[in-house]
Amino acid sequence: MDMLSNEQFLGIAQKDCDTYSWMQQRAWVEIDLGAVEHNVRQLKKLLAPQTQLMAVVKADAYGHGAVTIAKVALSSGASWLGVATVPEGIQLREAGITAPILLLGAAQTFEQIHAIANWQLQPTLCSPRQALVFSDTLEAINYNSSLPVHIKLDTGMSRLGTNWQESGEFVKLVTRLPRLRIASIYSHLATADSPDPTIMNLQHERFEAAIAQIKASGITIPSLHFANSAGTLVSKKLHYDMVRVGLAIYGHYPAEHLHNVNLKPVLQVKARVTQVKTIEAGTGVSYGYKYIASRDMRIAVVGIGYADGIPRNLSNKMQVIIRGQRIPQIGAITMDQIMLDISSIPDIQENEIVTILGKDQNEQITADDWANELNTISWEILCSFKHRLPRVAVET
Repeated sequence: MDMLSNEQFLGIAQKDCDTYSWMQQRAWVEIDLGAVEHNVRQLKKLLAPQTQLMAVVKADAYGHGAVTIAKVALSSGASWLGVATVPEGIQLREAGITAPILLLGAAQTFEQIHAIANWQLQPTLCSPRQALVFSDTLEAINYNSSLPVHIKLDTGMSRLGTNWQESGEFVKLVTRLPRLRIASIYSHLATADSPDPTIMNLQHERFEAAIAQIKASGITIPSLHFANSAGTLVSKKLHYDMVRVGLAIYGHYPAEHLHNVNLKPVLQVKARVTQVKTIEAGTGVSYGYKYIASRDMRIAVVGIGYADGIPRNLSNKMQVIIRGQRIPQIGAITMDQIMLDISSIPDIQENEIVTILGKDQNEQITADDWANELNTISWEILCSFKHRLPRVAVET
């Protein structure tokens, strides 16, 4: 599901977060298109003029809406797109996007390869067997061109890719196979977000050694790429011909020590108060009575819950923002609703907007706040918001 943009949804101009439409009757995700543009331009400033930027828009652009994010990123200076699956690439092509799209995941079935060729996607090759399957399949379907492919080397991630020490033989095999053309060679960093650069430097040394091995065999490498968001922020020596940026495009930093560029969060989650009531001291709140009122209090019910992407483990631990003030959530988070202690702002009314994640006046709650509380990462938080929350485009 992609976001509902200004022009696409009944011509509604969603420039004011208080604009009332049915999209915002219950709960929604606001996507700041200006922030996307800002972040891409800021990241481009870190790169040499010849270094390209790939916007990674897998997982529906980390929950932000793949098609719209891709178009804004491309118009702001990105020149490539990265996806994880074949359907993600097809979605972008069906939206009219013609930029090169790298399939970061491994594909190897007949159906996948046929779709890759048909939709002009560019696959990652991780092993000799996969390369042979691609070559045989393309020959079987009479593919009458040479498919650009990208060679993935495992330099220490222990995920996809051929062992870096076997890179020379792997690349030589691919160059001999009909209907395949090497477009780039790349690897992926495992610990670029760590303050300790030891493993990152080891991976870099291995990547350099693999490249030297390939070049020694007389093979010309069209393009090299190595850096993710963290690698892009850490060092220019990791940039090579292209960087693959995901999290930073969405305005978040991979680590506290990497705040060396000005990024703006793109996503905010908002909902409305659906009922306000007073409860007496000793009253239990929500399933299991995990919260018991210690006093008479004013509470608000808000129309958003764990089925929308709020982790249930945040029950009795999270806060929201109303009128620029932090308000505690109380009781177990339910599938569709949460409860708040609004005793500090007793005149709150039904339909008032609650900022679940984002900024309201001088208060801000971030994906990192939730991640730190849950001992996870901001990537997981951003990808968790379900598609029953409409994506509403705004510009700030």
